[in-house]
Order: sequence, then C-alpha cells, then structure tokens
Amino acid sequence: MGYEYADTRIVPVTPSSYLRPGSRFHGTQKSERQQYEVQVEIKHVDLRESFLCGYLRIQGLTEDHPTLTTYFEGEIIGSKYGFITQHPSWGANDRTDLSHWNQFKAFRPFAKQARKGGEVLFKDVTKCENIFMRWKEHFLVPDHRVRTINGASFEGFYYICFNQQSGEVSGIYYHHKSERFQQLELKHVENRGCFSAMEFR
Repeated sequence: MGYEYADTRIVPVTPSSYLRPGSRFHGTQKSERQQYEVQVEIKHVDLRESFLCGYLRIQGLTEDHPTLTTYFEGEIIGSKYGFITQHPSWGANDRTDLSHWNQFKAFRPFAKQARKGGEVLFKDVTKCENIFMRWKEHFLVPDHRVRTINGASFEGFYYICFNQQSGEVSGIYYHHKSERFQQLELKHVENRGCFSAMEFR
C-alpha cells in the first residue's frame, strides 16, 4: 500500500525563528525627552492572513500605572496589506504613511513606487530580509474595558520594520496628538527552551 505526498510546498505559518509564537523582544521607546522600557511577546503569527498578535508592555509611562500591558494586532505588509493604511479611524493618510515609512532605510527601494500610488506587494515575505508591519494596540490587559488612561495613550499605532536575520525590530509610533517619530528599538530575547517548527519532506 503506497502513500501519496503533495508536491506543493506548504507555506510556513511563521516566517523565521525570530518571529513566531512565544518570541519575546526587549528594548526601548524613545521620544525627545523620555525613554521607556518596552517588552513585546508574540502570541500568534499567520502569514496566510498577513496577521500577528501579541502583548506590548511599557514601563514608566505614568506614576499611577508604572507598567502598562496592551494587546495588539499586526498587519504584515505583503499579499493582503500595502504600505498605505486603510483604516481612517487610525488618523493616518498617504502623506503620513510615506513620511513614517521613509524613516526606515529598508523602505527606500520601494519608496518611488509607493509615492506614485502603486502598492508594493510581497508575495512571499519569508524571502524578504525585512518584513514591514503595522502594530495597532486595542485594549489594556487584563481589563479590556479600560480605553483611556490619564497621561498615556494607546490610540495610535506603530510602523514596524522587522529584520529576519538579526531579529531586531525598529518602529515608529504615530498618533496625531503625540510627539512625532517616537522610536521603538527592540532585540530578540533568546529562549533556548523553545524550538521552531520543521517541515520534513
């Protein structure tokens, strides 16, 4: 009795050993006058849907809340999402998008086409050195009913450039009422107890 195997290679759900469920990143978010410690934990990655989600923890933002944890969802720029934000409620327009993406050196090869209005789509982000994303915080953890906090805001979103080779995350926070171009810099935290999935052929 024989067995049949599909010739088509399965598209990996996660792009790299760095960007997968359980991955953690640690670093800072900097403005002109302040610097905050930030930790990110990825909970789910699905390349087929160009989606990921996780928790973002920031420390020292307010005296009343020394540590804030939010749940965020990410749009991976690729087959489903382009560089232009498609959510009017997020407050970004084409000019806002381009001015923020242009802060990333890795974006420059795609800037000309993006300025002309043509979307730059990546059919397979696993083959890209850099993965571009938008991370949008949705609510506080553990109390999702809290929407506003004095002295803090999670109404904006992050423009993200993730390097698959180094595991480093560079980001820029945007909200129309916040200081411009706040820098997010994160590095992958090694976890020798977790292993990425393998595909046997």
